[in-house]
Amino acid sequence: MERQETAILIASVILTVIIVVMIFLFIIFQKRKNSLLLQQKEAEKKYETAIAETQVEIREETLRNISWELHDNIGQLLTLAKIQVSLAQDDPRKLQEVTDTITKSLTELRALSKLINPDAIKSLSLTEAITLEIERFNRLQFIKATITSNEEIEILDDKVEIIIFRILQEFFTNTVKHSKASHLHVNVHYDKDKLVIHAKDDGVGFNSKDSNSMQGIGLCNIQNRGKLIQADVQLDSEEGKGTAIMLTYYYKKENFNSLERESNFFDKE
Repeated sequence: MERQETAILIASVILTVIIVVMIFLFIIFQKRKNSLLLQQKEAEKKYETAIAETQVEIREETLRNISWELHDNIGQLLTLAKIQVSLAQDDPRKLQEVTDTITKSLTELRALSKLINPDAIKSLSLTEAITLEIERFNRLQFIKATITSNEEIEILDDKVEIIIFRILQEFFTNTVKHSKASHLHVNVHYDKDKLVIHAKDDGVGFNSKDSNSMQGIGLCNIQNRGKLIQADVQLDSEEGKGTAIMLTYYYKKENFNSLERESNFFDKE
């Protein structure tokens, strides 16, 4: 009888210890889960903030581009048309030149309207948006730019496209303003599992292996934005041999991190 009571007591103690340990482990896991959820919310908040800042930067860049085009391109064409009209008063044969100049001005205005119209911009694919930038460089004769691409086989998230476009816009800005390049080529390639964008200029370049050379604000922004969407961004440059950027973005990533595993565990419980 005493043995039975002892065995029951031992079993009760063991069961109690097991229950206490289980509760303790549950509390630890719950705290860990809450901590990870909080980190996830903070990360999402930072991501949304970064997206908002990027959209503002793109709008500001667009306004600058519109200003340049109105002043340096369309303004000059209209000034030329005015001069040609004055000359045509004495020589009517020059009216055709006036017509040609005004026609070119209208063409430039239509192209500019694509940058101004928000609905038109929203309807553009990533490749089309990049192509608009390339066409603008050529119109303003900033640089001789070309683009090649294949068919888009994957529709990307709008926010991802915004980040990728801004990364390329930063690279293009550096090329136009600092590289002294005469040519820029961009290749956009959609693969089965990833998007690969390669852009290269023939400018003065810099030593990309020198860490100090990679600390510029523009280059830092490019790297940081790549990390934001888990894209691999490689910048390669050599003095006298131009600068290249290779951006690789995988459509589908494994997101089974510790938070999701723990969430699934407790959901099952």
